[in-house]
Amino acid sequence: MDGLGELDERITHCRACPRLVEWREEVARTKRAAFADWTYWGRPVPGFGPPDAALLIVGLAPAAHGANRTGRMFTGDRSGDVLFRALYDLGLASRPDAVSADDGLALHGVRITSPVHCAPPANKPTPAERDTCRPWLVRELDLLRPTLRSAVVLGAFGWQAALPAFAEAGWAVPRPRPAFAHGTRADLGGLGVHGCFHVSQRNTFTGRLTPAMLREVLARAATEAGLPVTPPNGATEQERTGDPS
Repeated sequence: MDGLGELDERITHCRACPRLVEWREEVARTKRAAFADWTYWGRPVPGFGPPDAALLIVGLAPAAHGANRTGRMFTGDRSGDVLFRALYDLGLASRPDAVSADDGLALHGVRITSPVHCAPPANKPTPAERDTCRPWLVRELDLLRPTLRSAVVLGAFGWQAALPAFAEAGWAVPRPRPAFAHGTRADLGGLGVHGCFHVSQRNTFTGRLTPAMLREVLARAATEAGLPVTPPNGATEQERTGDPS
């Protein structure tokens, strides 16, 4: 595979996990009433963002009526609303929301991917499905390596999936592997990997993850990646300086 475009195309044709294939296609057929007039994507969802990204955001898996419907990571669901608003506030996205794959949204120096590319039942892929999907993430990391300077991993599942992929792609993952925590940072031989609570409704609705907390982690990682960050008015000192102390 010569580049990310070819990789993304190959991902969309993957049928390696029977349970996920059956679920994503069933959701695409039955739909949600609010999206009855949509033609669902119903396939694996590839990464999204420029091929020379300096910052990578790693999620969990596509949402059944979000990316599985629209065909683009974090597009069309409330988790994406929170994530893209934060990226926009920091000057890392061209618009504050993501509603469809053709809405004109562009990311600035940032790429978004996930360790599992198909929507899973109950938003819970199995460890076997995670491991089956890992070669796609490893290859994506290989292709991003020349420009990648930092990463943000959303949630414990993503963290557990991403660190072995980084290791397979040649980065020096510490042993024992660092434990996940919000705000933690692992040094993978010059690549900073930052942990952040996932932007799930469970976390954002309960206040476990606030917009300010998300912006702080993203700003710190973007600054480390050498990307220009423009925190919004009223930003915290951490957001303004990128200093976690």
